[in-house]
Amino acid sequence: MSNLFSLDGKVALITGAAHGIGYEMAKSLALAGAKIAFNSSNLESMKKGLESYKAEGIDAKGYVCDVTDEVAVSNMVSQIEKELGVIDILVNNAGIIKRIPMCDTTLSEFKQVIDVDLVAPFICAKAVIPSMIKKGGGKIINICSMMSELGRETVSAYAAAKGGLKMLTKNIASEYGEYNIQCNGIGPGYIATSQTAPLREKQPDGSRHPFDSFIISKTPAARWGKPEDLAGPTVFLASNASDFVNGHILYVDGGILAYIGKQPK
Repeated sequence: MSNLFSLDGKVALITGAAHGIGYEMAKSLALAGAKIAFNSSNLESMKKGLESYKAEGIDAKGYVCDVTDEVAVSNMVSQIEKELGVIDILVNNAGIIKRIPMCDTTLSEFKQVIDVDLVAPFICAKAVIPSMIKKGGGKIINICSMMSELGRETVSAYAAAKGGLKMLTKNIASEYGEYNIQCNGIGPGYIATSQTAPLREKQPDGSRHPFDSFIISKTPAARWGKPEDLAGPTVFLASNASDFVNGHILYVDGGILAYIGKQPK
């Protein structure tokens, strides 16, 4: 059974994995045996990421690359192939969000989110698929969102991008499944990270932050997710254990999408 989940000898590229959930997913792939490559959009972030991996005993390779730049991505993939080998696993994790009411969102802001959250996964997938076909297969994991299914105020661009990413996932699976390429998505719920820490701070009177209370009330698990909750799903979708799973979005959300919410008292 352990062989099903082994990633020994595999090369994994995780975009935007210098920190946050991308970093945690990359760690899980490394612990399963994969060789790790990641990118950052700037040198400082990339160096900090390398230090974090080194502290965990992981010999990762870091690259400075704008994933919305097709030429830069192609060059990065070529460099990874020379230094580590053909990419077996691509995790399209890099993303941004802008919380702005739709009518206050400028066209440039809308396009920026679409470019990073939807166009970049297209560019990265397009860059790795030809070599995956030649090698005989590969795994692509797109980091979707609950906003791939639901709308919410102030995130029109993000929801549009993540909804599009869900359908890009299904289309890659449809188009390249015959080449033994599986493309699936992971849709994280609300994860307790440094970025969400302000939303979980206790109020001066000791009560929960209103948004914290909202998330707890909407989650059957009655807690925020932990970054390590994504480890098992990531390794599963990257390994031979998921060879007949294709075009699927695995929501790791504590049950939010299955739950209508508690009845008011």
